[in-house]
Amino acid sequence: MREVLDELDRWWKAGKPVGLATVVATWHSAPRPAGATMLVGPDGTAVGSVSGGCVEGAVYEVAQEVMEAGVPALERYGVSDGDAFAVGLTCGGILDVYVERIDPAGFPEFGEVAGAIRAGIPVAVVTCVSAGVDGGASRDGDPGGDGGESDPAGRLGRRLVVWGDRTAGSLGSDRLDAAATDDARGLLATGRTGMLRYGYDGQRRGDELLLFVSTHAMPPRMIVFGAIDFAAAVSRIGTFLGYRVTVCDARPVFATRRRFPEAHEVVVGWPHNYLRAEVEAGRVDERTVVCVLTHDPKFDVPVLEVALRLPLAYIGAMGSRRTHNDRLARLRAVGLTEDELARLASPLGLDLGARTPEETAVSIAAEIIAGRWGGSGSRLTTLDGPIHQTMGDCTNEDRSADQGKDAN
Repeated sequence: MREVLDELDRWWKAGKPVGLATVVATWHSAPRPAGATMLVGPDGTAVGSVSGGCVEGAVYEVAQEVMEAGVPALERYGVSDGDAFAVGLTCGGILDVYVERIDPAGFPEFGEVAGAIRAGIPVAVVTCVSAGVDGGASRDGDPGGDGGESDPAGRLGRRLVVWGDRTAGSLGSDRLDAAATDDARGLLATGRTGMLRYGYDGQRRGDELLLFVSTHAMPPRMIVFGAIDFAAAVSRIGTFLGYRVTVCDARPVFATRRRFPEAHEVVVGWPHNYLRAEVEAGRVDERTVVCVLTHDPKFDVPVLEVALRLPLAYIGAMGSRRTHNDRLARLRAVGLTEDELARLASPLGLDLGARTPEETAVSIAAEIIAGRWGGSGSRLTTLDGPIHQTMGDCTNEDRSADQGKDAN
């Protein structure tokens, strides 16, 4: 994403148009998630990927046409498409790809958006990707909307940029802007990218308009307590997975930048005091992952007492079975309930037979990923059905239903 952003910013500042292709919806074993992008520059260069190589050639040609004509296009590639095998999407998935032209005249807010993303300021870009009578792409039909007679107000291609307390641009009406702003802020708060459907004037039960919300928020946090060799490996893999990693330990001789060069920050402090302060400062949310590797009751029990009462994505603690049982007894003694204790992954990680710190870090990362996406942790060769999660477009109703679910 950063490579595409940098290249897009370079051409935008030069006043040159580019073709930008974005995956806006996927079904079945799609190789890339919604939000994946590919840019085609005016010099013919391509940056990024929308399918891991499967349909890049076809999308490249569409992007060149859109860059030249300035008319956006919503294309579908997949098994329901008669030409799916020809373009190379043989994995059985379906992709809806929206292709648009980006230039200073059509997207004057882009410079500020790029600056916000680099500064870590949460921002959402809402784009009308279909304005057809049938409400855009369906799971068993072709993408709808052509920007012509079915789009009398010219909504197709319009954008609305949403920050925390303000907006820029417009989707074509005040009522539509207000509805989209409210829902985009909901997606932004959870770090989700997805689809919204409305009527032409923002009616929530309408389906004539299909809006894609691309969210750009601070990466989720991974807080590792305990400055031991396993923590170094966990911090490396956490950074690799896209987390903002903090290593915290009360012992200054161990909590040093030299020992954890790949962590974003190394903090000397008592774990429970640090976690409580971060919560009070609003820097911990439901995406946050906590790994307690301290191996010492005076450190791990107080921090787990704080963590297990928070709606975090993952809370894991290292230790033997004996350590685990002793830890549970201590946590019950300070008042934690059985439901709260059930959220603790201890001993943390999946059973991979890991021995080294690096192998153990892979085991921990695997458990975090499985919890995030609902994976079983089983070998794929023993399972039936699609390999990838089914990730259809997120409608207004889907979003509302998910609001009531736990982070995992």
